[in-house]
Amino acid sequence: MRIATIGALFVSIFVIDIGSAAADVVDAETTGFTTVNEATIDASRDIVWRAAIAEIDQWWSSDHTISGEASRLRIDAKPQGCFCEHLGEGAGVVHMTVTMVNPTVVLRLTGGLGPLGLMGVNGNMTWEFSDAEVGTRVKFTYAVGGYRPGGMDSIAAPVDGVIGEALRRLIAHVETGDAENADLE
Repeated sequence: MRIATIGALFVSIFVIDIGSAAADVVDAETTGFTTVNEATIDASRDIVWRAAIAEIDQWWSSDHTISGEASRLRIDAKPQGCFCEHLGEGAGVVHMTVTMVNPTVVLRLTGGLGPLGLMGVNGNMTWEFSDAEVGTRVKFTYAVGGYRPGGMDSIAAPVDGVIGEALRRLIAHVETGDAENADLE
């Protein structure tokens, strides 16, 4: 168990610099920010939904977990369900709480993801799934607000980078079966 590495997790999330043509910080102020990441995945909505929810342990980066093992993650896709990480022997962490579910259409999670959970902030992350001309259009929107010394605007781009990386890893997982070889550029 790597509980002592929460500080390292904070550093890894906020120093990552991953660009994406489909990523954007749409608003950033001292009191909050909103990021949007979008992509089309070459698979049906049913397949993409199942992979996003039931297989998060296979595509989420272990670098962005407390335990260092994405295999410990799960999402219980029902209202008041948990996006949780099991740390063993009764230990664990709630990363976010499911606040809305419409299977194959939308999942809304509320909370401060990763080190944001250690700050005086809260957020809503919405995953939207829609039919594209070919495949499924996926849109991850994360709106975060609250207090952080120095302001929230300075962490918007790094958080957007982490969410963009997650989406690219989901694409690689669905399309190739290998999230580790996601195109992170």
